[in-house]
Amino acid sequence: MATTGSAHQNDYNEDTHLIGVAQLCSTSDRATNMITVLMMVKEAASKSVEMLFFPEAFSFVGSSGAQTVAMGQSQEGEVITTMRAAAKEHGIWLSLGGFNELATECKDAEQSQRVYNTHIIIDAKGVIVSYYRKIHLFDIDLPGKVTLKESASTAAGSKVVVCDSPVGKLGLTTCYDLRFPELFRELVERGAEVLLVPSAFTVPTGKAHWDVLLRARAIENQAFVIAAAQVGIHNEKRVSYGHSLVVDPWGTVLEDGGEEAPKLIVATIDRNKLLAVRESMPLAQHRANRTCKF
Repeated sequence: MATTGSAHQNDYNEDTHLIGVAQLCSTSDRATNMITVLMMVKEAASKSVEMLFFPEAFSFVGSSGAQTVAMGQSQEGEVITTMRAAAKEHGIWLSLGGFNELATECKDAEQSQRVYNTHIIIDAKGVIVSYYRKIHLFDIDLPGKVTLKESASTAAGSKVVVCDSPVGKLGLTTCYDLRFPELFRELVERGAEVLLVPSAFTVPTGKAHWDVLLRARAIENQAFVIAAAQVGIHNEKRVSYGHSLVVDPWGTVLEDGGEEAPKLIVATIDRNKLLAVRESMPLAQHRANRTCKF
């Protein structure tokens, strides 16, 4: 059964974990996208990766909001059913960074005709253990560069999600959420040790802010950050920046996917590093002990 509640005690005690990050260039050809995605799962499993992280829009990038809604599915649809089967077959946990989930359960009549941008966690038995619906929607107009309005086709989520995994307690976000540090602060307050930022950043915003924002979220929260990214030309309207990153709690970039796609990068998550950083600079204690209120 899927859960979206607050954190509970992590049952996984190993300190070092091998993780994989899939960098993709998804298009509106869902069948071809899924072939690439399933090959990534197989490759990651062959490398003994415990958990594989996919970017936002891993299965589909449309050229319009209407197309995105038309291709929407439920969590019981073909896309997620296929990924659950792959996780079980290969014995690997998966983070599916975002897919267009039909918002039919939304109480608002207008919103129910849209989709959620839903980030799903699947365990090695093929069970959905948690899911997060993107809270902050990307509406932007950069004259002469890019105009996108995610809210035209997407309904916003409202729940903050933390869940256990073999590689640590996960804090779930998606792409544009990266610009709202208060969400990440709440995730860490709920116990998150590994912050997930699956994305499809535009090239202008990626060049300007991607690296610095991801490293900032890692440093200020003393947590690992895993950011699987889309890269390259999806269609005539959309190009993504790439540079999937794995950042440690000190802000050091462990791996950078560059501008190649498709590509699997592999990194080691060492919980001892997280504990050492938090012990040497106890920000949580200092925050709790401050005498002033903001």
